[in-house]
Amino acid sequence: MQPGPEEVDRLLTAARAGKSDAVSALTDTVYAQLRRVAAIYMRREPAGQTLQATALVHEAFLRLVRDRHVSWQNAAHFRAIAARSMRQILVERARARHAQKRGGPWQRITLDERTAAAPATTVDIEALDEALERLAAVDPERAKLVELRFFGGLTIEEAAEALGVSPATVKRGWALAKAWLRRELDTDVGLEG
Repeated sequence: MQPGPEEVDRLLTAARAGKSDAVSALTDTVYAQLRRVAAIYMRREPAGQTLQATALVHEAFLRLVRDRHVSWQNAAHFRAIAARSMRQILVERARARHAQKRGGPWQRITLDERTAAAPATTVDIEALDEALERLAAVDPERAKLVELRFFGGLTIEEAAEALGVSPATVKRGWALAKAWLRRELDTDVGLEG
């Protein structure tokens, strides 16, 4: 069973105080939460994706651990930082895939059952990232909400906790952000929920 936000907050406090058993428990908890977020995101990826959820978790976890200057204030703050880390990794991978090497924009595919059963709509991470940058310029709160919900996999309630607002405020903001992104990207981009 995964510890709740209060337990994560307690572990963070104990870890900052230097208690090694708290650091170990926190590491296990952080890894489990990252795994959940990665699994949610990877379900949105097209068939044939080479990045597996476990690899995404490992890379994000290494980045979070490497940033020693960041001290997580509470569970909500951790989720926000983890969402940002996942977004950065996925955007970097998307940019690398589209780089002008090994055939440029041509995409090699294998015809198999997974390819045939792939969903018709996939998310263009680069376009979404660029749209989020534009949204952040006019409405930083909505951009942060999209990052938490889409890249972080947070529920309405979890996003409300992370942002320090009510779930109703998050629902309204989520509806507005989705509409703005649909208009900007001229597609649904898989922003369900």
